[in-house]
Amino acid sequence: MTRPTGDLFADGGETGRLMARLDWSGTPLGPVDGWPQSLRAAVRMVLSSRYPMLLLWGDRFTQLYNDAYSALIGDKHPDALGDDVRVTLAEGWDVLAPLIGEATTTGVASWVPALRLLLARAGYREEAYFSVSHAPARDDEGRTVGVLTVCSEVTDQVVGERRLRLLRDLAVRDGGGTLDVESTCARLVDAIGAHPLDVPFAAIYLADGPLLRRTACVGGEPVAGALPVRLPVSGAHEWGLAAAAAGRTTEVPGVERRLVLPAGPWGDPVGRALALPLPSAEADQPLGVLLVGVSPSRGLDDAYRSFFALLAQQVAVAVRNARTYEEERRRAEALAELDRVKTSFFTNVSHEFRTPLTLMLGPLADALNDHEHPLPAAQRERVDTAWRNATRLLTLVNSLLTFSSLEAGRGHSDAREVDLAGLTAELASVFRAAVERAGLRLEVDCPPLARPVAVDPVNWERIVTNLLSNALKYTFVGRIRVGLGADEEEVRLTVADTGIGIAEEELPRLFERFHRVQGARSRSHEGTGIGLALVRELARLEGGDVRVTSRVGTGTTFTVALPWAAVGRAPGPVAEVDGVGCAVRVAAQEAIGWLADPAQAAASAPAGPPVPAYGAANALRDARILVADDNADMRAYLARLLVGQGCRVRTVGDGRQALEEIHRERPDLVLTDVMMPDIDGFELVRRLRGHADTRGLPVVVLSARAGGDASVEGLDLGADDYVVKPFAATELIARVRAALSGGSRARGRRPGGPDANGSDSPGPAARDSDAGDTDPRGPDAGGRCDATAGAV
Repeated sequence: MTRPTGDLFADGGETGRLMARLDWSGTPLGPVDGWPQSLRAAVRMVLSSRYPMLLLWGDRFTQLYNDAYSALIGDKHPDALGDDVRVTLAEGWDVLAPLIGEATTTGVASWVPALRLLLARAGYREEAYFSVSHAPARDDEGRTVGVLTVCSEVTDQVVGERRLRLLRDLAVRDGGGTLDVESTCARLVDAIGAHPLDVPFAAIYLADGPLLRRTACVGGEPVAGALPVRLPVSGAHEWGLAAAAAGRTTEVPGVERRLVLPAGPWGDPVGRALALPLPSAEADQPLGVLLVGVSPSRGLDDAYRSFFALLAQQVAVAVRNARTYEEERRRAEALAELDRVKTSFFTNVSHEFRTPLTLMLGPLADALNDHEHPLPAAQRERVDTAWRNATRLLTLVNSLLTFSSLEAGRGHSDAREVDLAGLTAELASVFRAAVERAGLRLEVDCPPLARPVAVDPVNWERIVTNLLSNALKYTFVGRIRVGLGADEEEVRLTVADTGIGIAEEELPRLFERFHRVQGARSRSHEGTGIGLALVRELARLEGGDVRVTSRVGTGTTFTVALPWAAVGRAPGPVAEVDGVGCAVRVAAQEAIGWLADPAQAAASAPAGPPVPAYGAANALRDARILVADDNADMRAYLARLLVGQGCRVRTVGDGRQALEEIHRERPDLVLTDVMMPDIDGFELVRRLRGHADTRGLPVVVLSARAGGDASVEGLDLGADDYVVKPFAATELIARVRAALSGGSRARGRRPGGPDANGSDSPGPAARDSDAGDTDPRGPDAGGRCDATAGAV
């Protein structure tokens, strides 16, 4: 029994129903009733499959296909049913013909994973990709009479991977070394230009005030000639630039009227473009605009738009990075210039300071060494104080001058063979009196070295002096040990102490210039903050380096290591070193000043010259005044001034000692410096004002910190007055007198009592990065430093 014709197409879905209604007698295949069994079997297999399948039968390549394939050919369906494939796919036949011919002539199936075809299925010449297999189709006698094509479209995968490569290339170009904005934009468009199938042309416009400036473009001379180079944002409507500059992505039609540019796989003219804003940190203020051409062979669907959006983001990130780099570079150049100017200033001002200091030190030293006309004891003490502090100032000036020279790259080492062990031991011995007066042990272990060593003795003196001063400043019990040794690789100087130690987090910054650790307990707050930085620079100048190990509460060890390759010399005559320099003696003398008895009474101090009294002449007589300052000479000077006015004076070296003295015996007024170790002057005022028993105690603050902010800070804390150093004696006496009178009236001075804050624990163990910034000076005949000698 013959089955109805319609049964052949019954399982073919919509396409099967169309095939059932088609008049096949008008096709090369003829009526369905006359179809051979092999054709019928092939049609049933095609229609029953959900995979895209196409059957070409006969020498006219008549097409039969299923629903899945109909979706691939778009608007060519249903006209393609029963028609010649050479007509339906005429635009792609040059690619398909060899594959179909191979299957029909050889009988061997073929497979192409990503076959590019030109299709006109959506109203334009489309770039499409298919995974295709062509197998021979045989009739009832086994002859090859057609081709069975199994295919699937992979356009999205192929195009998606291609676009992903472009985005990756942009990221690689951006990460290949940071450049300025212009170079970055040029590099970006170069990467875009390598993918013309997706981006036929591109231009980057950056906002430049009210203008848009074309920074880079790709696409050849036609693009460069057609696109404006610079235009006001308000007049940038032609290419959609104004809208994009305001933050709106804009489609630009009719590109072919402005720019003739063949593009895509088949050279079709570009007809559309997109203007996309380049996003910045502020959404309403884009960096600029990315103008891109749309491929004439791809529809501008959501996927294509998303790709362009990612492209704009990638470009924006690269431009932002480049701008950040340029800003950082300009900032670094400005800081470098500022550092250069600062270094030049330090150098020039240090030179300028040395002339007046020389003219101060010379006459002072002459007066002190004049045995024919000796000074009276009181005058000699005053002149000696002036000479000692002028010498210290010269040392500080020379240290700044040396450090600025090192930073400017002008440092040098006058290396010569020296008895390094003997020189080190002699330098350490200068500090013995200060160390022992502090109740510490000084251990020196400097045996002769087995090989000759060449260093600059002046630089070495600075290294040893700074390390010893630093150790003494932060060591309160135990010992300081100076050692010199060597092995096969290096010579090592070690300065170890049993001091407060250094917190681990502070170690990386220890050798930074001007670095200070807040709350560090020390014997003095004085110093420039460059001592340890100077040690490192000088050690490196000698070819070595310095390192440090420390534990809080246990101690610290500094090691200066000099490789033999840098300091080793063939045996020769040892250079004579004329003893230690003046700077180390000044540093040791300054260290002794840190150790003055903190509770010393100034009644025994010689009275200063009487200061004229203004107002209440007897306001200061028998007033009990506590002076807190970490500089021994300043304490002595203030004591002499006040004793000369009839005051009873006690002096201490820091704020903690001041609290203890106030606890023991309440004074009538506290005269305190600001910059002191452990507890500074401002903290002292804060604690006094925070306790009921001392809230009404008059306090006058002394400070070298000039300026309104510093004085306001002191007065806001409750100080009665703020006096800036240097000051006139008459001014200080007048202010002390006013504070005593005003404090007595305003606060209602009450009897003394203990301050509960006097026993607070010390601050965290840490270390100032400076102590004893020194410069060796040669001694003169009188044992005092020549003010003009030996600056580096």
